[in-house]
Amino acid sequence: MSRHLEVGERIVRTEALHGGITADMRRLTIGTRDGGTRDLVLRTFVNMEHAEDWLNREAGALTLLPGTGVPAPGMVAVDPTAAHCEYPSLLMTHLVGRTVLDDEGLETRVPLLARQLVAIHTLRPAERPRGYVALMTGDTVVTPKGADAAAWAAAIDVVRKPAPPYEGRFLHRDFHPGNVLFDVPPSRPAGARITGVVDWAATSWGPADLDVAHCSTNLALLHGPAWGLRFAEAYEEAGGVLAATASERLYWRVRDGLACSEEVQLVSQPWREAGRTELTTRAVEERLDAYVTALMDALG
Repeated sequence: MSRHLEVGERIVRTEALHGGITADMRRLTIGTRDGGTRDLVLRTFVNMEHAEDWLNREAGALTLLPGTGVPAPGMVAVDPTAAHCEYPSLLMTHLVGRTVLDDEGLETRVPLLARQLVAIHTLRPAERPRGYVALMTGDTVVTPKGADAAAWAAAIDVVRKPAPPYEGRFLHRDFHPGNVLFDVPPSRPAGARITGVVDWAATSWGPADLDVAHCSTNLALLHGPAWGLRFAEAYEEAGGVLAATASERLYWRVRDGLACSEEVQLVSQPWREAGRTELTTRAVEERLDAYVTALMDALG
């Protein structure tokens, strides 16, 4: 770690950052030679099977993003095989801002999220990241207790079909409110602005609909099904291009919703830790059921 600091610098404080699922995050406050401080963030994967691949992809993305206008951490160093660290790790600059998961101000933030995602999808790296991977199958879906059985059966039938053709885009692949930092003036919530997009470990190449679907699912579970439906509209209003037909759009949106059924508890826990204590596993399951049903009604 010290080899990546300036001469005379030292770590004066560490602070655990909350909200992540797959990695441990720590903010490191560095004492500088002139008596000031600066912050770095250390991302560490503990006992993760795919840590090397994820860290290499994140390092590649953070190296690509400077100068693109997409706000992201700056890469300082990466140790994907734990050659120098106890665990595979990545050191990056610290961004100002915070994640905002409250319902208040959502009308302002959704268009900002949409415009930010359109900007990410316009990136054309010289070297494409690997193609997207979708592990969910119709057989792995966990239908929530008390769910609309007919709607879920129809949704599962949708994802058993071959994936629609698509035009490839640069994907974040885990774009949602928990990975976007905002500066929200306390006296003027409508003046919110995005200060950073984090967690680029799943960067992929694939259809824009995949990223839109993932953010839509998260918005539906955090704020209600109507917001999940609204995000795709906001994305198109911001200039984004989605699949041409309703059936193709339904495929990607339903696929992400059903994939979330397998990990509702894992997804909702950081939200509760962030203050959304009402989002119990059961409450999120009910929202997921309502969202999948709404998708089938709207696009099916």
